[in-house]
Amino acid sequence: MENLEALIRKAPVLELVRQAQEVAWVNSEKTCMAESMRGCELGQDDIDEAEARLLRFAPLIQRYFPETQPQNGLIESPLVEISAMKKRFRQNYGSSLVGRLLLKEDSHLAIAGSVKARGGIYEVLKHTEDLVVEHQLLGQGESYDRLGDPEKKQFFGQYTIQVGSTGNLGLSIGIISAVLGYHVVVHMSADAKQWKKDLLRRYGVDVREYQGDYGEAVKNGRALSDLDPKSYFVDDENSRNLFLGYAVAGKRLKKQLEELKITVDAERPLFVYIPCGVGGAPGGISFGLKQVFGDHVHCFFVEPVQAPCMLLGMATGLDNAISVQDIGLSGETQADGLAVGRPSAFVGGIMRTMLSGEFTVEDAKLYRYMKDLMETEHIFLEPSACAAFQGAVCINSEPETKRYLEEHDLLSRMEHAVHIVWATGGSLVPQEIREVYLNAAAALEQDGGYV
Repeated sequence: MENLEALIRKAPVLELVRQAQEVAWVNSEKTCMAESMRGCELGQDDIDEAEARLLRFAPLIQRYFPETQPQNGLIESPLVEISAMKKRFRQNYGSSLVGRLLLKEDSHLAIAGSVKARGGIYEVLKHTEDLVVEHQLLGQGESYDRLGDPEKKQFFGQYTIQVGSTGNLGLSIGIISAVLGYHVVVHMSADAKQWKKDLLRRYGVDVREYQGDYGEAVKNGRALSDLDPKSYFVDDENSRNLFLGYAVAGKRLKKQLEELKITVDAERPLFVYIPCGVGGAPGGISFGLKQVFGDHVHCFFVEPVQAPCMLLGMATGLDNAISVQDIGLSGETQADGLAVGRPSAFVGGIMRTMLSGEFTVEDAKLYRYMKDLMETEHIFLEPSACAAFQGAVCINSEPETKRYLEEHDLLSRMEHAVHIVWATGGSLVPQEIREVYLNAAAALEQDGGYV
């Protein structure tokens, strides 16, 4: 790896990044969608296959999780307009955001209460189907809800599923795997919140804790899984299945926008802001959105100032060959789901020419956005999910992103733009923990801990 000074000369934004300052970064390698898809290993056919698999499992999901019955066993979240929050942007942050502001409530996805319910549950279902086919567990045309029968659960009990996680991925993998009958081991980093560990243990999941960061949990989980031929490791950094599970969101969002009578085209662009950890969830969602909306959607990731691993990997071109610790950052953040020091090279490779840019955000701001949303819209999100608001607040005001809007001939169209903040988690947070978060936000405000 080049020395830091040489990297800063190539990517000047790193000077501010290494000082843990909030930044806006625009991806100079972004190209048109047609060019981006040349040679891409995944496409809409892969997403359609994933969507069909989720439909096949829908009867089983309804059997285990009755709360999904109104949606016929599909795990999907509401899309709601948050105009009061938009007014708060202007009042508290001087934001000049124009257009409509919506919240995609993956924070309220069934089963796992976070965006990880998309990719994590899909990957377990894909693995389950592979076992079903290999061992002929179902007859021709037999409904997948039969996989909930006692003898089928006993069969799955021979197998182990393992994953390394900072929190929410562990919840989604752990809950669905345990319910299906698997033995489950979730390897969790020191950043993971205690309530998430406690919830997993109530489902009978074997939770193993590590003093190191996310990378340490993944390394140990992968090594232990490799020793057991009946163990399957969910690889958050490199999994195509996780990625495709997230990507299914694209067509579903299009349908929701149509129900709200919202059209996305050249005159009415779509901006999407997604919190980012290792990159799988925001990368998969962005990929799915780009398949549906093409060049009319502009995707931005948001990361904590102490753990901007995807920004670092993409700005330097080094992907996972560089970590935030390499430039003097700690990787520590209250946004536990985003506490990742090294990004996914697989996701970085696909996003290389699709991602519009990134923002970073201080931890204190996460609490302020959380408090603002509760006060204006009566919606609770966990702190890491609130990172996405930084993008909507800053898109029109940061010099880098203003230049992006000018270069893409978007300034005159912003009045008709739609902005979606992707809320990634929060509905499973226990009430006593919510009160701790909200009290912390109030204390920070009183002490002048954020502006």
